[in-house]
Amino acid sequence: MSGHSKWSTIKRKKGAADAKRGKIFTKLIREIQVAAKTGGGDENANPRLRSAIQAAKIANMPLVNVEKAVKKGTGELDGVVYDEVIYEAYGPGGVAIFIEAMTDNKNRTVSEIRHILSKAGGNLATSGSVAWMFEKKGIITVDKGSTSEDDLLLIATDAGANDLAEEGDIYEVDMDPGFFENVKAALEKAGIEPLEASIQAIPKNVVKVEEDLAAKVLNLMDTLEYHDDVQNVYANFDIDDEIITKLQEAA
Repeated sequence: MSGHSKWSTIKRKKGAADAKRGKIFTKLIREIQVAAKTGGGDENANPRLRSAIQAAKIANMPLVNVEKAVKKGTGELDGVVYDEVIYEAYGPGGVAIFIEAMTDNKNRTVSEIRHILSKAGGNLATSGSVAWMFEKKGIITVDKGSTSEDDLLLIATDAGANDLAEEGDIYEVDMDPGFFENVKAALEKAGIEPLEASIQAIPKNVVKVEEDLAAKVLNLMDTLEYHDDVQNVYANFDIDDEIITKLQEAA
């Protein structure tokens, strides 16, 4: 599949462990707050908020947490005000990294991100120097047990999807962002519940990372991913599955 993200695959396989760390709730709450702040608290009129709430439901976030996050975003409840920030960077081996963050203190966050990158042999890049290497795509993942490949492909492409790929025990559907809501709605209407549905930054081209740098790249991605202010991290590296398995077994 064109535009495949190796980091997304690795994160998906680690999903259960990440959820136990509680980080996912923090990220979801911030996304709900910012979505409500920028587009209003009515999820029927705010596609971004609707997607954030759906992600919260998939993660089994209590409804009261969702409602509080929406009200904090709209100003009905007092709360910390978050701003969206984009950081562009390079990691070991010239890997391009695109970071989406939400913060209440931009100076603190950029200082901490710069420190994380520096320790790993990376650096912050100037605005625009990395962003062009990525393109926004809607990505929807579906459990293989919930539908057949043919049915999923037919429903998704009729609604505007570009492609479908198999990845372990899931199907991954991609589409241009403008068709994201159409495809998601079509799948739900057909009784197909997505495991995950989001707009992601997908690398246009990848950089091959060999074994000697693989651990440094993956450790850097983990550290960035678990930073409290970071919502999403995307990178254009490609590491052989055998190397990834070897590193995971040695951890």
